Order: sequence, then C-alpha cells, then structure tokens
Amino acid sequence: MKEVLLNIQIESLSEGGFLATSDDLPGLVAQGRTLAETMEIAQDVALGLLESYIEHGDDLPPALRDLPSAEGQVRIPLTLP
Repeated sequence: MKEVLLNIQIESLSEGGFLATSDDLPGLVAQGRTLAETMEIAQDVALGLLESYIEHGDDLPPALRDLPSAEGQVRIPLTLP
C-alpha cells in the first residue's frame, strides 16, 4: 500500500483550537484543541473518507490519484516550551 502526503489547510479558530480542511479531499473537516490533535483527527477523517470511496466503488477525487509519495523531507509541528 502506498503512503501519500495529503494537502490540508489549517486555520486557527477565534474561540480557540484549530480547523483542518482539504481541497484535495472534499468532505474532510476536522477540529481539535491543538495543532497536533487537529492533524491526527484529520488523518482519521481522511482514512474514513477513503475507505468509504473504496467500499462504494467510487473513483477517488482527481487530486488524490496524483499525490506525491510520503518519502523525503516533510515538516512537523512542534510546540516550544
């Protein structure tokens, strides 16, 4: 199974926490208290959406067919003390 890097957009919410969405995977909406939690929830939501596409025999969204492999250099969030 190929691992890919999904593009998501993260925004800080005025009431606190973060919201993640993705133009590459319509329907992906995830909200968490921290950036790390939001990214983890977004990953779970993305996997659930992909499983649904496969289970129903639907074609994956076009952007997902050509996503880059999850190899190489990536950036991860860190909270500084």
